[in-house]
Amino acid sequence: MDSNPALCTAIAHRIAASPKARITFAEYMDMVLYHPEHGYYSSNAVKIGFKDSDFFTSSNLGADFGELLAEQFVQMWDILGQPSYFSLVEMGAGQGLLALHILNYHQQHHPDFFAALEYVIVEKSPALKQEQQQRLQDFPVRWCSLEEIPSNEITGCFFSNELVDALPVHQFVLERGELREIYVTTRGDKGDEGDEGDEGVISLPASANSPFSPLFVELIGEPSTPQLVEYFNIVEIDLTQSAYADGYRSEINLAAVDWLSIVADRLQRGYVLTIDYGYPANRYYNPRRSQGTLQCYYQHRYHDNPYINIGYQDITAHVDFTALEQWGKRCGLDKVGFTQQGVFLMALGLGSRIAALSHQEIPISQLLQRRSALHQLLDPTGLGGFGVLIQSKGLNEKEKSQSLKGLTVGE
Repeated sequence: MDSNPALCTAIAHRIAASPKARITFAEYMDMVLYHPEHGYYSSNAVKIGFKDSDFFTSSNLGADFGELLAEQFVQMWDILGQPSYFSLVEMGAGQGLLALHILNYHQQHHPDFFAALEYVIVEKSPALKQEQQQRLQDFPVRWCSLEEIPSNEITGCFFSNELVDALPVHQFVLERGELREIYVTTRGDKGDEGDEGDEGVISLPASANSPFSPLFVELIGEPSTPQLVEYFNIVEIDLTQSAYADGYRSEINLAAVDWLSIVADRLQRGYVLTIDYGYPANRYYNPRRSQGTLQCYYQHRYHDNPYINIGYQDITAHVDFTALEQWGKRCGLDKVGFTQQGVFLMALGLGSRIAALSHQEIPISQLLQRRSALHQLLDPTGLGGFGVLIQSKGLNEKEKSQSLKGLTVGE
């Protein structure tokens, strides 16, 4: 499939109206994914699941993922003293499947908690929001933006599953030990590089082998903001080391720290739970990972060329969990723990669910399908290898001393 012409035109107009006729890669990625009319997540282009889709999430494998998370939320409520008003704020709720599984489970198994529960969804995509509202029409769910939540309003838990990886990232490349930013311009328009003499066109990613002529090309220029350099002070990575060769390329997710700042401000007492694929900074910015982590997903295939299938493919980058931890400290969030999804779910009871399969009288085809789904949640090379970061705010010493079940070892 070729690119969305209306979206490409909108991007080209943004470039033409920008200084030096260029935009940062973060601006480009934001438009590709979140343009109000034509962006991948804003239109009906986004496809999640197994059939005729681009990617799937843990919730597409059945209700187990949501039900185990539900058990963790109940324990959080207990630790906070079972307040009469407890908010679960899901940020980026996809098709609404995770919310459905969580709410169903709470209603059936924890009626006291369900009575205290306020479920809030923060969703940027109009198309996905509509799907969520249809799926969750039998539950009292509220939709709003993070900006609409007052400061220090929430007692409960902000949580997300595969949200941060889809936030727009800046891209950079190292030249003679200096950080240089990657910009996007239209083909045939090289910006005002002649005025400064320090910019040039670089080649597009070659691995995708696109049959289409790209509409956009990349430029290297000075950083658009000092925050890009300051970021590496936060995560304690020194890019001037000789181990980092010229041409080293990677991403910086300033949107993630901005997002976490807002979340921390809205949370009065409780937790922030972030599930996503990513690494600590020392692994993310390993000198051997010299081309970053940016990936594009289209019909369950992935590649690294964000300049094809524009508006019809997902674009993601791995999460730097060290940045979330360190920035969280600056925002008043304490790190409760960090683990892998497989370990987290086993601690919450996934092992018991797998063991119980042998005692269930169901057709062999269903048994094998369910066993496969549960093992996919554990697979350390896939979903089971996702990072789970839990942070807290406003807890007293007694509450801090109580271990979350998902962060305990084994079951």
